[in-house]
Amino acid sequence: MSQESNTSASGTPLQPMQPQQPKKNNTWIYIGIIAVLLGTNIYLFTSRSKMSSDLATSQTNFNTADSSRRAVEGDYTAALARLDELVSKNTQMDSVIANQNGEIANLRRQIDAIVKNKNATAADLGKAKRLIAQLNSKVTSYEERIAQLEKENTDLTNTNAVVTHERDSAVTQNIGLQQKAKLGAVLHASNIRMTPIDLRRGGKKEKETTKAGKVDEMRIKFDIDENRVAESGKKDIYLRITGPNGNILSNAAYGSGVTETADGNSLNYTLLKQVDLVTDQPVKDVTVDWHQDSEFQKGSYNIELYNEGYKIGGGTVTLR
Repeated sequence: MSQESNTSASGTPLQPMQPQQPKKNNTWIYIGIIAVLLGTNIYLFTSRSKMSSDLATSQTNFNTADSSRRAVEGDYTAALARLDELVSKNTQMDSVIANQNGEIANLRRQIDAIVKNKNATAADLGKAKRLIAQLNSKVTSYEERIAQLEKENTDLTNTNAVVTHERDSAVTQNIGLQQKAKLGAVLHASNIRMTPIDLRRGGKKEKETTKAGKVDEMRIKFDIDENRVAESGKKDIYLRITGPNGNILSNAAYGSGVTETADGNSLNYTLLKQVDLVTDQPVKDVTVDWHQDSEFQKGSYNIELYNEGYKIGGGTVTLR
């Protein structure tokens, strides 16, 4: 058997052939890494979903608790408003509500403690609701009592009103009778005359005139008609003379003053004349003279007579 040649055709010795190393297979490594990453992502996703769910649950619980708290606060505010209205209707309730040892004050202290506690539990809020219900029940009982008292007061007021009406009716009738008697006693003047007088020879001679420049005094005469009601005695007759300019002739030095009408209004008068009256007998030719420092003006002069605050007659004279 011939020995194989260890040289090439060119005569270069050949290197012995080395055995080939098998290639490493990395596929499983990659698969493992991918699996780990996938598992990690799944875990993270699951954890995140759970956290989101827990957060949503917490938010829901918070919203529920907040809603319950606001509901309790709203109920409490409404109850306090009823208390305020109760006091406004009946001031005596103020002392009842303000009593620190009273039931209402005790309920309010307990409710206030829960409402002001930001960490109040659902059980606490439930207790607050029950306390508010008790508070409203107390308010309702007070409202019913006040309503009953108001009804009794109204009934009493109505009874008093009837009694007052009957009394007032009797008083009115009595006043009416008195007014009738008073009106019946008011005198009536008639035959009223107002005469301008020209005084001559130092007042020894008198002459009637209608010329304003010559008038020295105004003489008023009138009669008082008979009156069966008026009692005998001196009666005041107020004379009120109005000049052409619409002003009342007045001079305190000559007896002018102020009196009142029957309805209580002030009445300026020019002269006051007292008349001696006898029941059921007339008084004839009552005479009053009016003097003034200034000259009489041209125009119409009006006179009004008053007795007991009522106008009892009038007249007019014109000067040229």
